[in-house]
Amino acid sequence: MSFIDWFVMLGTLFFIVGYGAWKTRGSRDIRGYLLGDNSSRWWTIGLSVMATQASAITFLSTPGQAYVDGMRFLQFYMGLPIAMIIISVVFIPLYYKLKVYTAYEFLESRFDRKTRVLTALLFLLQRGLATGITIYAPAIILSQILGWTLDFTVVFIGVSVVIYTVSGGTNAVNQTHKQQMTVIFVGMIIAFGILLWRLSEYASFTETIQIAGKMGKMNIIDLKFDLSSRYNIWSGLIGGLFLQLSYFGTDQSQVQRYLSGQSIKESRLGLMFNGLAKIPMQFFILLTGVLVFVFYQFNTEPVNFNQAALEKVRNSGKAEELVRLEARYDAISLEKKKEIGNLLASIRVEDNSATTESQKVIQNKIEEGGKVRQQAKLLIHSIAPDTDVKDTDYIFISFVMNFLPKGIVGLLLAVILSAAMSSTSAELNALASTSTVDIYKRNFKRKAPEGHYLWVSKVFTIFFGAVAILFAMLASLFENLIQAVNILGSLFYGTILGVFIAAFFVKFIRATAVFTGALLAEAAVICIYILDRKEILQIEYLWLNLIGCILVIFFGCFFQLLRGATPPRQQDGSIPT
Repeated sequence: MSFIDWFVMLGTLFFIVGYGAWKTRGSRDIRGYLLGDNSSRWWTIGLSVMATQASAITFLSTPGQAYVDGMRFLQFYMGLPIAMIIISVVFIPLYYKLKVYTAYEFLESRFDRKTRVLTALLFLLQRGLATGITIYAPAIILSQILGWTLDFTVVFIGVSVVIYTVSGGTNAVNQTHKQQMTVIFVGMIIAFGILLWRLSEYASFTETIQIAGKMGKMNIIDLKFDLSSRYNIWSGLIGGLFLQLSYFGTDQSQVQRYLSGQSIKESRLGLMFNGLAKIPMQFFILLTGVLVFVFYQFNTEPVNFNQAALEKVRNSGKAEELVRLEARYDAISLEKKKEIGNLLASIRVEDNSATTESQKVIQNKIEEGGKVRQQAKLLIHSIAPDTDVKDTDYIFISFVMNFLPKGIVGLLLAVILSAAMSSTSAELNALASTSTVDIYKRNFKRKAPEGHYLWVSKVFTIFFGAVAILFAMLASLFENLIQAVNILGSLFYGTILGVFIAAFFVKFIRATAVFTGALLAEAAVICIYILDRKEILQIEYLWLNLIGCILVIFFGCFFQLLRGATPPRQQDGSIPT
């Protein structure tokens, strides 16, 4: 990496961190540290909500997801606008009315302390592990660029984010999110423009999209209802809706963003901005991945995108075997490139039969090349068993490093690291809030000076930072990081949302019934996921959000009917007569 790239990357990051620390210095109480003194406007909330969700994984893994699987991942977000409307109408007014620090405080007023603690613990478990994955994603980049070990890079990034988060609190997170999202938008637009310019040497934009479509990458909408299909319009609208409801309505990392708003109106506007902007943003990122795929049809792609892994083989006694595999793969790529030219020619003259024939030949070459890539993965594994041979998450950064000009490389690295900082800091801040307010203050020390709770919040930030770092060292076990985060969320979000839905709408369910129902529902969701992994059942992870929610309501109603219906608690916790 050139000096210019280092200057652009480090200069951008230091400016964002320095500005955030300067703008938010002086938090002396728990409300200022956790809620930012309720000073945020709607645009700050909207950008902060987007920045919290748009981690480095979004910009590393999503293009790779589109590269191998096309645009169908976009359907994951189809339920988002509906979720934003429901949360704005139901969740936000209640949170503001109760003046809560966390979403889980409401559950104690509706049910009891153990239900509040259970949902808080489920959030802490899920979000604590997911934070580890958001740290791992940018560590992939720096470990390759700097030549550091992946574990050392994980620790370096994790400790840096912990220091930044501890110093500023919620206000610092919100302030820096604005600058981080600006860098992210600018960087991705520039990368997209350069990619189009590089592709214009071979085909127009329209022809590029046609090539992508003929190769199965423009599969935006799948109308088939199939529980075993990971992404279709129904899993997105139904399963995705319940996932987004739980994430934005009950996950403290998001709730804390809009609880810092000046008013209900500001919080609602911020969420609706996210609902309108998120799908176009994801479409743009996925399309970038598709264009990278088309680019590599005209240019030879590496036999494995993890260049650090290939270097280990080149420096071993099996280097010649790798050379043979690369030569074979290059030959297949050359034949595929020639057939891509034939495909483009047939598209231009609208020769459908020739187009179909070229598609078949190209698909055969892709399958033939896939076998060589698999042999390369086995070779890498034989030399370095601990090395990540699954290279989907390396695709976009490999393109950036090899084909973008100096300075732009540094900007794109700043984009990815800014996203990592924004999401990780928000998650650690939320974990500290929930631990302090819902666990420590409620169960261990209910009356203490404000300064004590402020200190405890910072201690919890450090603790969860350490947990996230440890889990990040195991993140390479997952096939694709963007899916790993969503799978992890789907294992818990349905149960958490079910408790909140029962609290809002099923008035006769009482505390013991919903608590028991939540435990059984969570156990059932985990069992279903395990059975799916073992291919005994075929139910993809997005449906787990719906299943978990429904099971909580079902079990809650069942156990309450066994015990006999009783009226709900009032907000002060008493049962009306």
